[in-house]
Amino acid sequence: MIKYLGSKRILIPAIEKVLGVLPDCRSVLDLFSGTSRVGKALKATGWRVILNDWNHYAHTLAIAHVVFDRERLDEAIPVLEHLRSITPVDGWFTETYCRQSRYFTPENGARIEGIREEIEKLDLDDELRCVALTALMEAADRVDSTVGVQMAYLKKWAARALKPLQLRDPDPVPRSQHGKAEAHRLEAREAASRLSADVAYLDPPYNQHKYLGNYHVWETLVRWDQPEVYGIACKRIECRQRRSDFNSKRGIQQAMKDLVELLDCRYLLVSFNNEGFLDRAEIEQLLSTRGTVTVLSRCHPRYVGAKIGIHNPQGRKVGEVSHLKNTEYLFLVGDVEIADTVLESVGLTREQPVL
Repeated sequence: MIKYLGSKRILIPAIEKVLGVLPDCRSVLDLFSGTSRVGKALKATGWRVILNDWNHYAHTLAIAHVVFDRERLDEAIPVLEHLRSITPVDGWFTETYCRQSRYFTPENGARIEGIREEIEKLDLDDELRCVALTALMEAADRVDSTVGVQMAYLKKWAARALKPLQLRDPDPVPRSQHGKAEAHRLEAREAASRLSADVAYLDPPYNQHKYLGNYHVWETLVRWDQPEVYGIACKRIECRQRRSDFNSKRGIQQAMKDLVELLDCRYLLVSFNNEGFLDRAEIEQLLSTRGTVTVLSRCHPRYVGAKIGIHNPQGRKVGEVSHLKNTEYLFLVGDVEIADTVLESVGLTREQPVL
């Protein structure tokens, strides 16, 4: 999967364990699915997964990693084999993201562009198209020259950027016995009002940094729309224009309150951290309107960019990072009986909620 700020890879075992003790639950709604890492893991353990994310690239990842079933793998292999033979194309994408900016070498940029143009020409159904796009996105991610986000790029080529782009075959999960997965691309509150499941899993943005801005190249790669771009990072103009209350210190509390009220589910599981606009007490208060809130927490290293200091646009170090770790929280909303069962399942008491 692509490198992703806020990835819940380390928390997945705890998420699986917590959800595993909820009685008579078969479906889960992941309202901010991102890379779909959590959704894929839950599908692998038997859950029927419903995913949602506002960004096109995330919707593509959701279809490829979760909606697409292993039972169709034989249909995807020939598509990827064909794409490996495509001649590179040096056009708008290569000029924008390899010369005007430096996310990829021009050689890999042309490989990316040639494959992407061919995907556009192929007569693929939506699932196979998303599998092909995801294979390309992840191949590009393995040869990029960033620290993991597309706010900027490295002054010198990263070692991985000098390797040739290579497409890998997908590794899909079999369809859940409880039904086929779904993927939607809706604003979170609209999704909350329209979609339902036994459990809702929420991993909303924590602060002012928009995922669209952090991963704008993937958005363009998927949409293939040659957008107007700005700045040395060549961001899509949409990054300036689109607003979300979840990225606003003034708006996030009401936005979260709306979600809590709108969601049609029996249980809520919310992921947040101590660097967000809402603190632990505020989140607990918001969630308490739905039932008993159980809090689990874990110390977690910050993303790699936090380890290299603060730099100005010329690349000169101008500040120090204040801390290298944060606290990741899981808030489960249910009844008291379930709260005690959850704590017991992870070997904790109510007075010691630490993962």
